[in-house]
Amino acid sequence: MLGVLGVAIVTFTSTNIDDIFVLLGFFADPKFRLRQIIIGQYLGIGVLYGVSAIASLLALVIPAAYIGLLGLAPIYFGLSRLWELWNGGEAGDNPEDHAKASAGHGNIVAIALVTIANGGDNISVYTPLFATRSAYEVLAIGCIFAVLTAVWLGAAHSLVNHPKLGAPIRRHGHRVVPFVLIALGILILYEAGTVTLFR
Repeated sequence: MLGVLGVAIVTFTSTNIDDIFVLLGFFADPKFRLRQIIIGQYLGIGVLYGVSAIASLLALVIPAAYIGLLGLAPIYFGLSRLWELWNGGEAGDNPEDHAKASAGHGNIVAIALVTIANGGDNISVYTPLFATRSAYEVLAIGCIFAVLTAVWLGAAHSLVNHPKLGAPIRRHGHRVVPFVLIALGILILYEAGTVTLFR
């Protein structure tokens, strides 16, 4: 269980670190109420989790070793982000885009859609992870994700109220994520037994 807890925390943190910046934009915008942000964020994360869980059922008809090849996706995203950093690109979100997304629509739906769009690549990370776990472990990971979503909301809310604390995260957070994604991809390949395909 401790292993599942650790993997869930690392997976959620590495795939949602940029979501902190999205939440900062929402919390900083007076057009969005606290309740709307909380519900919208949970809906968005819930959809990402649900789609990944359903997609992982492919493991019932496809050997886990082949499903584990999806572990190449987080490695790819990690390498891509490293390449962007190497070329001077900066990962970030424009809060004005979030305001435009919610204009004329329900704020809750807008927040959920932004969360889903921002975390679209999360599915490629969650799916192979879930495919190599038991139903009990997938459910446990879902519960941990729910708790961590609350932590994310609390952290973003606090950072908006204390702007100086957010500066170091804005400067260095996106530089750590690529390495975590690459490590996660390697872990998925190993746990699924995918490495045996290359022998």
